[in-house]
Amino acid sequence: MNREPLVLVASVVAGILSGSIPFGYLAGRMKRIDIRDYGSGNIGFTNVYRTLGPGWAVPVLILDVAKGLVPVALAGSPGLVPEFVGAGAVLGHVFTPWLGFRGGKGVATTIGVCAFLCLRSLGAGLGVYALVLLTTGFISVSSLLFAVSLPALTSILYRGDSLLLAFTAVVGVVIVVRHAANIRRLLQGTEPRFGLWLRLFRRKR
Repeated sequence: MNREPLVLVASVVAGILSGSIPFGYLAGRMKRIDIRDYGSGNIGFTNVYRTLGPGWAVPVLILDVAKGLVPVALAGSPGLVPEFVGAGAVLGHVFTPWLGFRGGKGVATTIGVCAFLCLRSLGAGLGVYALVLLTTGFISVSSLLFAVSLPALTSILYRGDSLLLAFTAVVGVVIVVRHAANIRRLLQGTEPRFGLWLRLFRRKR
């Protein structure tokens, strides 16, 4: 790995430029609204789903994943460091400079990065995510446990890769911090469940 300071900085900047594209915000603008004025105020998949519906939310999810996956997959050609590009992509999504550093929560972009860097950890982490979502209906709880489990799984499945472990630990902390408001609502009992889970649950009853 090239550890030259300029290369590392360039890697982070390249990631930020990709990750900072606010697809959720742009989707809202196409519907002539500011998505930040609705629901949780977040520009990610969940708030877009609740505000605009799945027809808009699914493309936003795919694009948010892609803006993590694509720059990391291409990082090797110009000699950039994939883990630093990935970290930049997540940070660019969470703190997008185009919206006053008010972005998403980083889960989808982290999934995109991990799809290239640590597919085994991602697969196991998504298993945790799906299980928690199916049993609780809370996307926030699923995201939090995904963030916490990712570095633990990486330490087991990619033993000895300290840089990869550091990446998953950093993005895990970022995701947890960005869910501070969700944690407060969970403690207060006011956190909403995912709409699709509610419909499935009601049908079973």
